Amino acid sequence: MATIDEEMSQLEKDIRQLKIEYDQYFGGGRKRPPTEIEWRVETLIKRYSERGGELKFGQRFRYNNLTQTYAKYKDIFRKKLQQKEEGKVQRHFGAAAKAIEAERAKAAAATKSAAPTSFRMVCSEPEQETDKVDQLYRAFQQAMEQTGGSIKQSRESFNEFVSKKTKELQKQKNCREVEYIVEVLNGEVKLKALVKA
Repeated sequence: MATIDEEMSQLEKDIRQLKIEYDQYFGGGRKRPPTEIEWRVETLIKRYSERGGELKFGQRFRYNNLTQTYAKYKDIFRKKLQQKEEGKVQRHFGAAAKAIEAERAKAAAATKSAAPTSFRMVCSEPEQETDKVDQLYRAFQQAMEQTGGSIKQSRESFNEFVSKKTKELQKQKNCREVEYIVEVLNGEVKLKALVKA
């Protein structure tokens, strides 16, 4: 478990990274805004706003500085996003608008189509295979965003779920490996756990 100071350093790093990736997005170097990092930043800020009493004076000072920096950036991002959506920053508006429309149509078609977009991951010991569980979580998160939803559970509770489900199936079906599949089917996100023979 990370210490408060480590989490503050991670938060500082994420805020810096978020600014870099937003700059790339507004500059045309990225196709979509960095929602994953933003989600991480928001989660940490929210966690410590609820646990403010646990922070020492120096940590609270650092936390307040970071939240102010983030709030300032967020305001800038929001204004720039608004301009981008209104087409104010696009010089070649016709071509850009067509490209955006085509991209939206493609995403909508992909979501609606019966052909599922899926992600597969096989694991036997989720506690040791954190990278795989992270990938599964990210795939699930992206699938939810793609269909306009969002994950209600935290990364920790997701990890617990995968760990519990894997042990459960291993015991019930007497198997070693469990395959997890994230798929979007008719606009619905499904997370399945299957036994590998």
